[in-house]
Parts: sequence; structure tokens; C-alpha cells
Amino acid sequence: MFDLGGKVALVTGGGRGIGRGIVLALAKAGADVAVNFIGDGVLAGEVAQEARGFGRRAITVHADVSDHFQVDLMVEAVVRQLGRIDILVNNAGILTFGPFLQLREEDWDRVLDVNLKGQFLVAQAVARRMVRQGTGGRIINIASIASGQVGIGYPNLAHYAASKGGVIAMTEVMALELGHDRINVNAIAPGLIESDMTKDLTADPEVMRIVLTRIPRGRIGRPEDVGGLAVYLASDEAEYCTGGTFYVDGGWLAG
Repeated sequence: MFDLGGKVALVTGGGRGIGRGIVLALAKAGADVAVNFIGDGVLAGEVAQEARGFGRRAITVHADVSDHFQVDLMVEAVVRQLGRIDILVNNAGILTFGPFLQLREEDWDRVLDVNLKGQFLVAQAVARRMVRQGTGGRIINIASIASGQVGIGYPNLAHYAASKGGVIAMTEVMALELGHDRINVNAIAPGLIESDMTKDLTADPEVMRIVLTRIPRGRIGRPEDVGGLAVYLASDEAEYCTGGTFYVDGGWLAG
């Protein structure tokens, strides 16, 4: 079950947090992996080394996903070094907080550029490659329960919620347009997951007290919780799943 042997996966923002969990889960399932990063590549290098420990090929690739020129170079580098791309996990993202009335234009632009435009640019470049390969593919976009798609809003996250809501809408359209090329496109919408991005929240006892009262499983998520679902959606067993959004939140939205 869920054998990804012979597949090549690109994971953006794969050096830490959810991205790291996804990279290692894909590698455990048999995929060779390309770990995208921006800035210091030390963490990405460490994750790639862990992936090699499972007997996989693993490389790191630097790119700012909001820059189409860097994205094109990244995709070319992955294909040159690993031969192809069968799986894309669009994970790179940023999270900032700010009251709507005080939200600055530059904060809005940066979050939307990375979280939504970045996913568009990478998905488009990789999908074009998948079409040329002619063997189909899997694209997994990382959204959030804060997307606004489920009737629940989160204060101080207007820009982040807009970006993730856009990801879900884009995922559905991509699935419609790419299905005839056997490219499945789905979104994963995590709840609160342990990561560097959320450490300020998880370090606050009062915030955690409130959050845990809303999660039936009684804990926040771990990166490997998202990684397991990514493996399934990337596998042959999920061949008929496309256009969906899958929530990994410990039951948060059920309440």
C-alpha cells in the first residue's frame, strides 16, 4: 500500500515544520525528493540527509516561490538532477498576524505573494512538465482550516485566510483543467500543527487552553500527521481523488 517507489517529489518549504514531515513521509514511502528552501539551506540539507537514510535520492533546491524566474530554474534543476517530477507538494508559506484595521498593504502583498501566487507559479511550472512527461502526476496544495471555506473565521488573519481560501479555489479549478492529463490536484488543510511558524501560539498557555477545548483528539497536530495524508494523495490508491480538500485538524471543524 502507498508505494511511491520510482516517483520523484518536489516539496516547497521542505526544510522545517509541515514541509519536513511531508518530505520524510514521502521518502519513507519510496519517493526520491527535492527539498525547496529559501534563505539558509542548513535545515533543508539536514532533511535531505535524513531522506537519504531511507535509501532515496534527495537534493535541495533554492528558490523564492513568488519569483517566476527562480521557480523555473528550480523546476529545471530538479528535472536535471532527478530526471522528472511526479509529485508536487506546494507547502511553502508564511503566517503573520495583524488586526484588519491596522493591516499594512505590504503585509497583505507578501502573504498573498508567497501563499497564493507562489503556489500558482510552482504548480503551473510543474504541471507543464508533467504534461510533457505524459505519465500524469499528483499536485497537493497546502491550505488551512483558516481558509474561510467552512464558515469559521479567525481574527487577525484576513490576509492569511484570503490566501488559503484562494488556494482551495485554485485547487478545484486546476483539478478540472488538468484531469484529462491524469494530473490529480488536491488540497490539504491542516489545523494547528507544531512548527516554527506556530511556536508563538503553542508557547502561550492560555491560547493552548482555548485551542485544546476545541480539538476532540486533545492535542495539536504534528508534521507527520500531514505527511501521512500527503503520501496517500500522492499514491496510486488515490487515483480517483481529485479536486478535494482534506482536513487534518483532530476534529476541530467538527465542533
